[in-house]
Amino acid sequence: MSNNLNSVKIAKKARAYHHGDLRAALIAAAEAVITERGVDGFSLREAARRAGVSPAAPGHHFGDARGLLTAVATAAFSELGDALAAAAATPGDRRDRLEAQGAAYVGFALAHPAAFDLMWRRAVVDAADPDFAAAGRRAFAMLDEVVRAGQPAIADPLDPALAPTVAAWSLVHGFAKLAVEDVFGSDPGTRERAAAALLPAVLACLEV
Repeated sequence: MSNNLNSVKIAKKARAYHHGDLRAALIAAAEAVITERGVDGFSLREAARRAGVSPAAPGHHFGDARGLLTAVATAAFSELGDALAAAAATPGDRRDRLEAQGAAYVGFALAHPAAFDLMWRRAVVDAADPDFAAAGRRAFAMLDEVVRAGQPAIADPLDPALAPTVAAWSLVHGFAKLAVEDVFGSDPGTRERAAAALLPAVLACLEV
C-alpha cells in the first residue's frame, strides 16, 4: 500500500475519534510511524499529528509513549493469535497443522516487520500490562494446543513439560527473525519463497 493510501486510511480513522474511536485512530497512527521509522524512530507527537489530534491527546488514553506502544504490541499479538488459531484448523494431522502455524507465524512477521519487532521489545513496552500479557499468552496457547495435542494446558511458563512447544516456538521465531532481516535475501518475494521452501524442512527437524 502506498504512503498516500496509508495517509488516507489513517485520516479516516482520525476523523472517527469524534465518535469515540480516538484510541483506535492513535493505535493505527502509531503503527504507521513505526512501520516507516522503526521502533526506535517512534514519536508520540508524530503519532498524534497523524491522528489529527493535539500532542496531549494520547496521554488521556495511554499515559505516555510506552502505553501507546504497548497497545500497538497488544493488537499485534492479538492478530498473531488469530492467525495461529486459524492455522490450527488446517485439515490433516498434527504435523500439517504445525507447518500451517509456522507459515502463519512467519507470514505475520514478514507482513508486519515493525510490529513484530515491537512485540518483543521489553524496554519500550509494558510487559506487565494485563491486555498485553493476555494476548501473548493466547498466542502461545494456540501453538501449545497443536504441539502438545490432547494434553492438559500448563499454567506455569517454566514447566519443563512445555519444552516441545518452546522448541517449536524458538525454531519458528528464529526463522521469522532471519527472514525479516533479509538473511535469505532481500529481493521482492525472496523471503516468502524461502519460507515456503525451507520452513517445512526445518520444522521436520523437530521431534514433536
